[in-house]
Amino acid sequence: MTEKALRLGTRRSKLAMAQSGQVADAVSQVTGRPVELVEITTYGDVSREHLAQIGGTGVFVAALREALARGEVDFAVHSLKDLPTTQPDELVVAAIPEREDPRDVIIARDALKLTDLPRGARIGTGSPRRMAQLNAYARTHGLDIETVPIRGNVDTRIGYVTKGDLDAVVLAAAGLNRVGRSDEVTDFLSVDTVLPAPGQGALAVETTADDADLIAALAQLDDPLTRAAVTAERSLLAALEAGCSAPVGALADLLADGQIVKEMRLRGVVGTTDGSTLVQLSTTGPVPETHEAATALGRELATEMLAQGAAGLMGERAL
Repeated sequence: MTEKALRLGTRRSKLAMAQSGQVADAVSQVTGRPVELVEITTYGDVSREHLAQIGGTGVFVAALREALARGEVDFAVHSLKDLPTTQPDELVVAAIPEREDPRDVIIARDALKLTDLPRGARIGTGSPRRMAQLNAYARTHGLDIETVPIRGNVDTRIGYVTKGDLDAVVLAAAGLNRVGRSDEVTDFLSVDTVLPAPGQGALAVETTADDADLIAALAQLDDPLTRAAVTAERSLLAALEAGCSAPVGALADLLADGQIVKEMRLRGVVGTTDGSTLVQLSTTGPVPETHEAATALGRELATEMLAQGAAGLMGERAL
């Protein structure tokens, strides 16, 4: 007799279905059980408002978590950057698999790179974080660009360029890789130009805290170095008291000496969306061995950023 299928809760977007499908295959391999996708519509999927207006934090997550709590699904897959930084007691992130490319990319008309865009080029993004850093980069490098707020899935956003409404759009490399569209990228934005969102490129596999067997099975998909990095990034975000729609970028990367990973460097940035003011700092320390050590790394950098005036740059503070 075959074991009952595990039910994986996922958003309905093409990207969510692609990344959930990849996790489903991996879970099937480690558990030997079939996994079925259960599609759930979230407020973030149906609302037409800009993410900055609807609060950003948790709008793609709440419905999945409610389905978990009601027992309608056994586990859920989230883009980690959509997860609020406070974790409910009844749920646990059992696995954070190895991270995809965390960088942002540009898809521009005529295969142009950022620095080749014409004067007055219109670049679409729904992210205040991307706007702040692109505008700051443009100011310091003599580029004349206009950032335009947009919403929509990958197809919709790329469509703005192919239809000629915009000169370029900014997207996450990880999402394009997962839906098989990375060949459309015209420029990879160096993390020195635009720091990604905290947790960008990583997935969170969440289940109920009382399902010890499933937690143990899912834990086999966990990548400890990815978990340490994103924990530090999200700790920075939490300590700044900023939601996921705030103009905060963060990236923890590993500094290796040959094959041996020696240290972790955490970089953070907060800025006004027009790019006129940025607070950008970094700190380097031993690779965190515990959740507490990774959290401390983020908190320390946030404290330094707040001392440099970061709080005044974030607009609405998260409640």
